[in-house]
Amino acid sequence: MKTQLAIALALGAVTTAALAGPIEEQIRFRQSAYSFLGWNTAKIKAQAADHPETFNKDQVIAAANAIAAVANSNLLELYGPGTDQGTGWKPTRLKPEYFQKQAEVKELEATFIKEANELQKVAEDGDVGEIKAQFGKLSASCKGCHDLVRVRE
Repeated sequence: MKTQLAIALALGAVTTAALAGPIEEQIRFRQSAYSFLGWNTAKIKAQAADHPETFNKDQVIAAANAIAAVANSNLLELYGPGTDQGTGWKPTRLKPEYFQKQAEVKELEATFIKEANELQKVAEDGDVGEIKAQFGKLSASCKGCHDLVRVRE
């Protein structure tokens, strides 16, 4: 819980700074947050889905806590006007249509937060099967948003 709080506070500070910063900063912060999410989801996927024989409950809990913290940090604040163009660490992949699909985006965000929070709870229980199933729901919520507003590489 302490780790989750620290991450949430740090991301909150980053989000506040991003709103005051130029488009490129918002894109960099956003890309960094999603990289961090990817790193933590990869840990859970490896241990619960791909190689359950390597399952380490403490590592999975830590990754689930990090994912929930990012999910609850209000990532949508990093999608200011104009952030569909420009470069952060690399060129943005946000579709320009993002700004016309706010209702759908907010629904997807709510689903992502719900699934991330549930993954955090399930990870605490340590049942690999339940973690794998909930991880699938979280992944589906990520894919839904990617399909809607992210340009494929």
